Amino acid sequence: MSQPAFLVSGTRTPVGRYGGALSAVRPDDLAALVIRQVVEESGVPSAEVDEVILGNANGAGEENRNVARMAWLLAGYEDTVPGMTVNRLCASGMSAIASAQQMIAAGAADIVVAGGVESMSRAPWVMAKPQKAFAGPGEVVDTSIGWRFVNPKHLEHDKRTFSMPETAEEVARVDGISRADADAFALRSQQRATAAIDSGRLAREITSVEVAGRKGAVTVVDTDEGPRPETTLEGLSGLRSVVTPGGVVTAGNSSSLNDGASAVIVASERAVEKYGLSARARVVGSANAGVPPEVMGIGPVPATQKVLERADWQLDDLQAVELNEAFATQSLASMRRLGLDEEIVNTDGGAIALGHPLGSSGSRIVLTLLRRLEDDGLTRGLATMCVGVGQGSAMLIEKV
Repeated sequence: MSQPAFLVSGTRTPVGRYGGALSAVRPDDLAALVIRQVVEESGVPSAEVDEVILGNANGAGEENRNVARMAWLLAGYEDTVPGMTVNRLCASGMSAIASAQQMIAAGAADIVVAGGVESMSRAPWVMAKPQKAFAGPGEVVDTSIGWRFVNPKHLEHDKRTFSMPETAEEVARVDGISRADADAFALRSQQRATAAIDSGRLAREITSVEVAGRKGAVTVVDTDEGPRPETTLEGLSGLRSVVTPGGVVTAGNSSSLNDGASAVIVASERAVEKYGLSARARVVGSANAGVPPEVMGIGPVPATQKVLERADWQLDDLQAVELNEAFATQSLASMRRLGLDEEIVNTDGGAIALGHPLGSSGSRIVLTLLRRLEDDGLTRGLATMCVGVGQGSAMLIEKV
C-alpha cells in the first residue's frame, strides 16, 4: 500500500539578482544553509535522514559533483546520510520533492531533505575539450543559461534549439498573446510581489543569508532583490523586444538570471508520529509531460491535466496555484488553456518579479504554495512550471 508523504518544514534564501547580493556566496554554501535550517526547525534527528535530494540545472561549476551530498556535509551533518542531485532544468527542485514523495510512498525512506539550488551569477565559462592532440582552444560558452555544445543532429531541426526567449515568442504567436497582455501580466507580478514583501508575507518563507564583505564586514540579505516597485506600464511598454523587432518578449516581461536555494523536509506518517513532527501538508502527487521544444512554455498544461486526473481532482478543487513565470507569454497561454482563475494564480507575485534561480525554482514555488495555503486558510493547491527542451511539471499538495 502506498504511504502518504508530508511536508514538514521548509525555507528558502532570498532570491538574488545576477551579480547581486548573493553572487559572492557559493551555491553549495547556499544549499547547506537551507538544509541546516529545515533540519533544525523540524526537530528531525539529522542521523535519521534517509536521503538528501537537491535539484540543480547547471552542474558545471562550484555545485558540480553532487551538490546535495556536498551541501549536507557542509551543513556539518553525519557522513552516513547519502545524497543525490537531480536535473530537470527549471523543474529540478520540484523533481527533487517528487522523488522524495515517491521514495516514501514506496516505503524506501521515512525522512528526506529535498530542494534545489542555483547560482547563475557564479556559473562558469567553459571550454570544449579539443578532439585532436595539439589542437587549439575549443568552443567557449557561458553556462549561466541556455544550450551549450549543441549536438549537430539537433541543429538539423532548428526549432529544437530555439533559445528560451524564442520559445516564448513562438508561444505568443501560436496563442495570440499580445504585447499589451504580456506587459500587463508583468506589471501585476511586480505589484503583487512588492505588496507581499511590504506585508511580510514572503518573509515567512525566507532564511536570511550572511554575506562576508571586505575587512570582515558582514551584510545580511533577507529580502528578494528582484521586485521593482517603480515599475509602470509605460516603462514596460517602452522596452525593446528581444527576439524580433515588434515582438512580444522583452526583459520586462521575462524572468531573470538569479541566485538562490530552497529546501523542505518530506516525511512519512511513521516518522511524523515517531519524532513528533508537525505535518503541514500532504504531497498528493506529481506529473511530468513533454511538449514540442519550440513551445516549451505550454508544458504546465499537459502536466497539470495529468496530475489532476491521477489524483481524481477537478480544476475547481484548486484554491491556490503557483505557476512559475518563466515568461509572461507562456504563463498567460498556460492559464488560458487550462482555464485557471487569474485571481488564485501567483497572488504574491512570480518569477518575473522575484526571479528564477533554475535549480531552486521548483521547490521555491512548492514552498510558496504551502505558505499561501496556511496564510489564507486554504486546503488544495497546484504548483506547476514549464521546462526547457519541451517539458512541464506539476505537483498537488493538500494542507493537513
